[in-house]
Parts: sequence; structure tokens; C-alpha cells
Amino acid sequence: MDKKLIDLFIKNAIAEDVGDGDHTSLSTIPLSSRGKAKLIVKEEGVLAGVELAQEIFNQIDSNLSVNVMITDGANVSVGDIALTVAGSTHSILLAERLVLNCMQRMSGIATKTNRIVKLLAPYPTQILDTRKTTPGLRYLEKWAVKIGGGVNHRMGLFDMILIKDNHVDYAGGILNAIEAANQYLFKTGKELAIEIEVRNLDELKQVLSVGKVQRIMLDNFELSTLKQAIVMIDGKFITEASGGIVEENVTDYAACGVDYISMGALTHSVKSLDLSLKAY
Repeated sequence: MDKKLIDLFIKNAIAEDVGDGDHTSLSTIPLSSRGKAKLIVKEEGVLAGVELAQEIFNQIDSNLSVNVMITDGANVSVGDIALTVAGSTHSILLAERLVLNCMQRMSGIATKTNRIVKLLAPYPTQILDTRKTTPGLRYLEKWAVKIGGGVNHRMGLFDMILIKDNHVDYAGGILNAIEAANQYLFKTGKELAIEIEVRNLDELKQVLSVGKVQRIMLDNFELSTLKQAIVMIDGKFITEASGGIVEENVTDYAACGVDYISMGALTHSVKSLDLSLKAY
């Protein structure tokens, strides 16, 4: 966990929610009130965000006592108690929605990712996330993918060179783009992997003729064409399939022999897992 990044996220999230005060709690509950609450699982899935929840409770009130009963990555069932928290009632209520929002979304992502990882178990193919994440929540969403058994692609624009279709077109073609990327790395001294997206077999042939990349993304390829592409690449480069791949057809793509499948649906359209924080 990146503590510095998480601390900043929690600080901003609390500020967004509390404004000049939690007036409901302030008006109805004495400041001296103390209580206990339990986080209840209301849907089967893979739990994620427990470690984050501990940080949220701690940053809101370091005197809160949190007892973790189920850790990140565990399979959970309806009625399971993930954790309990005890201390200032005002602090528990302030943390409640932020904890639930984060854990529900992260658990939904981890659950979906884990389903796909299990589908891919008979194949050497691994599942990747993408940059199709919620602004401000990318770190949490990619963290959840890892908890679910998936693999993180690049975190952002800074930790990999990924030459996509628009880059190719603006650069004046595949060869120009690859040469320019390599010259950039040489001039700057940066050590970044280069991946290039191809849209058809002709573009793939151009990449194979020049090389100088580590990974080839085969974007929106029909299955029959994807199989041809894998034969052409012949293990010389890491391969990644992307575009239009969903849970229902992911094994069809894995069967073509790709190393990775990237799926935006892991993060951009996931259903949150139903969780609840209740006083007891």
C-alpha cells in the first residue's frame, strides 16, 4: 500500500463529505457517546478494501479499535462479519460511508476479476486491467484487481510507453512511432517498456519487420485473425489481446494463445458488492 497516496485520498474524501461538520450526528448524538459496529457481508464474493478501511478508521480517529475478522482476498458469504469497530460514535458514523463506498467498489472489482482468473485457469493467459478507471480512484481500483488475482497494466502515462492507434496516426505511421519512442528513451535515459497497438495483420507485419518493442497489443482482432497473429509473432514478443473482450468470451481469446488479455470492464462497469456497517 502506498501510504502517502492513501493518506491524501482519505483526507480529500473526508473533506468532501464532512464540509463544516456532520450536523446530523452533532444534532442528535452526544459527543461523548461511544458505540460499536460490525461490517456485514450481504452478498457472496471476494472481499477487498479491508486494509484501506483500517487506514480510514485510523485517520478519522486513531482511538477507534478495529478488529479484522476477514482479510483482503478472502471468499465471503452472506452474513459474514468482515470486521468490527468500537469507539466514538461520531467517529464511526463519519467513517461509515467512506469505508463502505471503498470496500463495496473494491470488492466488486476483486470479485469480477477473480471470476475471470478462474475461467482462465486452464490457460497460461493472465488478465490485465486498463486505464479505464474512475478519476481519483485508479489506485484503489487497480489494488482491487490485484486482490482478485489479476495483473496491473501500467498505472498511468508515466510508467510505460504504449503506442496506440492515435499515436501511430499522429506520428505518421508505425515505423516512425517506434523509432521516435526508442530515440526518446535513449535521449532521456528512461528505462521504460515499449508496447505498440496494431489493428490488423499488415500493421503487425510492420512491427515484426522493425522490432524494438517488448509487447504487441492486438486490438479488436477477430478470433481467426488473432490466431494467425500469434503464429506470426511466434513467441518473439509478449502478446496482449484487447477490445470487445468480456467475461462471456474471455476463454475464446485465451485459447488463441495470447500472454495477456486486457479488459476495461474489470473497473469501468463493475457491480459493487453489497456490504453494510451496522451498530450492535
